[in-house]
Amino acid sequence: MKNKKVMCFGTFDLLHLGHLNYFQQAKNYGDYLIVVVARDQTKLKQRKKPLFTELERVALITHINIVDEVVLGYVGDHYQIILEKKPGVLCLGYDQQVSIRHLKKELAKRGMFPQIIRLKPFKHKTQKSSLLKHKIHSFLQK
Repeated sequence: MKNKKVMCFGTFDLLHLGHLNYFQQAKNYGDYLIVVVARDQTKLKQRKKPLFTELERVALITHINIVDEVVLGYVGDHYQIILEKKPGVLCLGYDQQVSIRHLKKELAKRGMFPQIIRLKPFKHKTQKSSLLKHKIHSFLQK
């Protein structure tokens, strides 16, 4: 399954070992890993405010050796970046709320048929952004 572009998606706020594992799992499906970082505006529409700006998150991920390219997603059409980059494989995190069936259907409408893989969790009881943020918040309250 080599010689393929692989794409994965996320906010990647408060970068942690779970994210690094996600990138490594995704990279195992191809030779070129593209990481799509969610836009601040998209997160705000979802009523979530990242700790770090989209540009700060991009800068951090750019320094991870196994990541070949880091791009910002699009606010309006979330499929546009997939159409532009044309990956052969899309990797989804275990906790991402997107349906593989729906994603396949939407991409097929646009003439794209990448392999879509749901990756495995990594220490999801400790290495999860929401848990780590809660832990930090609790620590700061003391």
